[in-house]
Amino acid sequence: MSGAGAPTVTVDGTGLRVTLIAALWHTEIMDGLVDGARRALAAANVAHVKEIRVPGSFELPVVAQRAAEAGADAVVALGVIVRGGTPHFEYVCQAATMGLTEVAIRTGVPVGFGLLTVDDEKQALDRAGLPGSREDKGAEAVEAAIATVLALRAL
Repeated sequence: MSGAGAPTVTVDGTGLRVTLIAALWHTEIMDGLVDGARRALAAANVAHVKEIRVPGSFELPVVAQRAAEAGADAVVALGVIVRGGTPHFEYVCQAATMGLTEVAIRTGVPVGFGLLTVDDEKQALDRAGLPGSREDKGAEAVEAAIATVLALRAL
């Protein structure tokens, strides 16, 4: 399981403006990711949250870019891409990953990476923050984004 060795992160996001962007595919998994992100935002005292839903993971980067340009202190991008029988999986994974990375680098706004790229639905369910899941990638993406905002402010 990929969670081995993960750091424990405690962050205070008081006063931050965070935009949470979530894809619509794989409803049960996405609901878990979004709920985990919401729990982490509340635990970090983030009161200014804008939630936006997009059709799929491919659309995450363009909306993340606009959110960063509109004044978000951090963006959290959540999505699920499950491997299928065609190369489409690789194309969407690469485009979404590279796009989100480019948004963070170009704008200087941290982007929490909550994009699950998995071989099957079971792997996604194990990471979705649902009852019985081993990991909560929605919460982890929020914590990483806020911790990065704080690290940048410390420079």
